[in-house]
Amino acid sequence: MKYTVLFNPKGNNNTAEAETRQLSEILKGDELVYTDVTEITDMNKFLSDDKSDAVILSGGDGTINHFINDADCEGLQKDIYYFATGTGNDFLSSIGGEKGKIHKLNPLIKNLPTVTVKGKTYKFINGIGYGIDGYCCEVGDQLRETSDKPINYTGIAIKGLLFHYKPTSAKVTVDGVTKEYKKVWLSPTMYGRFYGGGMIPTPDQKRGEGVVSNMTYYGVGKIKALMVFPKIFKGEHIKYTNMIDVRKGKEVTVEFDRPVALQIDGETVLGVTSYTVNA
Repeated sequence: MKYTVLFNPKGNNNTAEAETRQLSEILKGDELVYTDVTEITDMNKFLSDDKSDAVILSGGDGTINHFINDADCEGLQKDIYYFATGTGNDFLSSIGGEKGKIHKLNPLIKNLPTVTVKGKTYKFINGIGYGIDGYCCEVGDQLRETSDKPINYTGIAIKGLLFHYKPTSAKVTVDGVTKEYKKVWLSPTMYGRFYGGGMIPTPDQKRGEGVVSNMTYYGVGKIKALMVFPKIFKGEHIKYTNMIDVRKGKEVTVEFDRPVALQIDGETVLGVTSYTVNA
């Protein structure tokens, strides 16, 4: 079988190519053609012209995000597989996949939810982070520009909670019902269960059910916020109903009272005052 393998050589702190080439051993006996995905300017034309039997995307959640927004996922004519070489690999966790194996993407990248932010609409596979999670991506991007060291997002979040990030007021509208919150630290909307390298903001959310889940983390000062924050990694934070509100719906709009960074599957958008998700 002949595979075209798409990868970003600068991914995962410049280690993505070496990890990707492990596929030659995993798929021993098959023909693999390695292609730098950053050199592709028209993904649909590339897929149409490609002569392989199937395509493998090698990377992290951001790699999948770029693909679903560049390609016509509803009309794919060949099989697309995923080989995880990212840092967080939240999508892989969400589908119960294993590192070191390829996973078929076709049924998982159809009928995806969209987010509209700053006048543009994007598909996403995991979730929209808004608040301190967007701040963490913003700081992580800044650090990546000056260092090759792995980014410690948990450390950024803790320092942000204690010193740097200031909570906002927010309006969150789910299927037409609006609630207002003070001291909002987080207000992500999720399609999968995992984001941010293993956090589980909405434990009951399941992809493919035609709804998304919003979690708003609000109403407390930085010390209490920091005490409960680690529980998000096990989904245990939702027990704190006086500071955690989770709502499901088909349309979610979140409005903050000042611009902050937002992340879409780990990709940062700066200076955002609102976003709208449609399941």
